[in-house]
Amino acid sequence: MRITDAQQGLVHVRDFTRRTLAAWESGACGDEAVLVVNELATNALLHAASKVPVERREVWLKLSLRRAHLVCAVIDPYDRPPVHLPADVAQDDHGRGLGIVDALSEHWGWTRFPAGKIVWAMLRTPCPPDGTEAWGPT
Repeated sequence: MRITDAQQGLVHVRDFTRRTLAAWESGACGDEAVLVVNELATNALLHAASKVPVERREVWLKLSLRRAHLVCAVIDPYDRPPVHLPADVAQDDHGRGLGIVDALSEHWGWTRFPAGKIVWAMLRTPCPPDGTEAWGPT
């Protein structure tokens, strides 16, 4: 789904995450997952999608359950690495998103691919069997 309004897109991302986790009966990590997904999607919409031509500004969210982890992945069209500012450099209103992701997730990272990158975070949670995944709007 192409987003032109970042604020409305983030509302949909948070709602999708809550509904998906409820459907999977994985509410145990719900609040943390919503916050992590919101931060990853915000970064993608504000810092990545804005750096590419309008026709390439698609951002995607994928949630996957693995044995003991919820994997939250945001795919964006900008191939540059995400910027994780140290806590003492982050501003009051910007620059703390990846610090939040780092604090709430067991692991996080990013992978470049020809059309952009995937930024992902793994949250520890009791989960159903492997292979459950959902794609949602961002």
